[in-house]
Amino acid sequence: MGILGTIASFFGFGVGTSIGLVIGYYLFIYFQPTDVKDPIIQPLVEQDSKTLQQLLTEIPSWIKNPDFDRLDWLNKFIEHMWPYLDKAICKTARSIAKPIIAEQIPKYKIDSVEFEELNLGSLPPTFQGMKVYTTDEKELIMEPSVKWAGNPNIIVAIKAFGLRATVQVVDLQVFAAPRITLKPLVPSFPCFANIYVSLMEKPHVDFGLKLLGADAMSIPGLYRIVQEIIKDQVAKMYLWPKALEVQIMDPAKAMKGPVGILHVKVVRAEKLRKKDLLGSSDPYVKLKISEDKLPSKKTTVKYKNLNPEWNEEFNIVVKDPESQVLELSIYDWEQIGKHDRMGMNVIQLKEITPDESKVVTLNLLKTLDPSDPENEKSRGQLTVEVLYKPFNEDELAQSAEDSNAIEKAPEGTPASGGLLVITIHEAEDVEGKHHTNPYARLIFKGEERKTKHVKKNRDPRWGESFQFMLEEPPTNERLYVEVQSASSKLGLLHPKESLGYVDIKLSDVVTNKRINEKYHLIDSRNGRIQIELQWRTP
Repeated sequence: MGILGTIASFFGFGVGTSIGLVIGYYLFIYFQPTDVKDPIIQPLVEQDSKTLQQLLTEIPSWIKNPDFDRLDWLNKFIEHMWPYLDKAICKTARSIAKPIIAEQIPKYKIDSVEFEELNLGSLPPTFQGMKVYTTDEKELIMEPSVKWAGNPNIIVAIKAFGLRATVQVVDLQVFAAPRITLKPLVPSFPCFANIYVSLMEKPHVDFGLKLLGADAMSIPGLYRIVQEIIKDQVAKMYLWPKALEVQIMDPAKAMKGPVGILHVKVVRAEKLRKKDLLGSSDPYVKLKISEDKLPSKKTTVKYKNLNPEWNEEFNIVVKDPESQVLELSIYDWEQIGKHDRMGMNVIQLKEITPDESKVVTLNLLKTLDPSDPENEKSRGQLTVEVLYKPFNEDELAQSAEDSNAIEKAPEGTPASGGLLVITIHEAEDVEGKHHTNPYARLIFKGEERKTKHVKKNRDPRWGESFQFMLEEPPTNERLYVEVQSASSKLGLLHPKESLGYVDIKLSDVVTNKRINEKYHLIDSRNGRIQIELQWRTP
């Protein structure tokens, strides 16, 4: 019986299991619950942008917004450089925080606050994308999207009332959208003088805080309070339009702005060698500061005189007395033909003692080449009196506060008039039918000026300024600017070609003092030209 019972039980178990599986499969296939609906399947391409952002929360900015550019190359660079950037950033943070902590701790009766440990961990931040703005001013504006889920180790030791406590920051997460402005752009490395950092929205900050080894953020309600306080304080300090300013270099020195005035009195010349075969010479003096784009200043012409006396005074702006020199040349005036140079010499500005008048007698040379044997011949002497007056610190600081500030007109400007300064910055999308070697030609009150030629370039940059001294404001005057192209090959066929022009009323610049705009070129398909106008009054 025992054996038969065992066999029967095995048989019953097998039959029951088989029947149960068959019934269960039948019920699963043919009976569906009434409260379950079939899911709606819809391709992602048919979803709107808001729904996609909800479904895919980690979409990079360059996918969401076409204005943002990918920064894979920058993320790769930071990844490789992060061990070195970590040390450099922490060293800078210590140096910046030290004086701030020393200033603040007496207010709270704290003995000391020190970093026991400061490193940013092994995980670098990532840039999800960046938008770059272009303006007509000397600045560069960038808006990167930054995310950092790092593993830093920051331990701060605080001593107060004879007790010592440590605070550790761990598992830091920062999501921010800063606006970084580099301005003014200058011609000295690193090519910008200041960095301005603002936040376009409140940042997301998440971190763990261990106090005396315990997780302080686990206290109910404290986590949210601390987060909101940090967001509000950071936004209060740096939310646009407020900004953190970091000075990289002195803007006045970087821009090589005016640092002083050189007063020059051309006194006399003696024993000049005549250039004319018949009769005497008609000398005049041209004086100019090196590295200055402004035209040379000239004395009057002394007719038929080899020992002329002028006693004429000039004021010249100095930008770098350590490197600039005063160039003095005497020419023989000719009514027809080229004016012959009778001699020349220079005065090193660094050899002039500030605020001390100095009379200098120069031997005239043919060239500035010391090895030129022609310089041994006597060509006469030129006597000048020079006085260099540097600006004081207050004047330099005031001039550096605003790079767009309008300068005053120089001495000698008519009281009822002023100085019109025209700067031709650049042109865009200019193209000729036969050649594209553009230059700008401007006409004001019948006087014509030209910029340099730029060969084979549809987007030329000139950055050249022209000045006009006027007896009265140009309220009813117009400025004509034309972009032309000159053929680089010899030939009479198509030597010049117009690429477009603008005709500007000057009444607005008299009212606003400064205008910096891009004008659409007439008779050009897409061409534009950037012109800056300034009206400087005494």
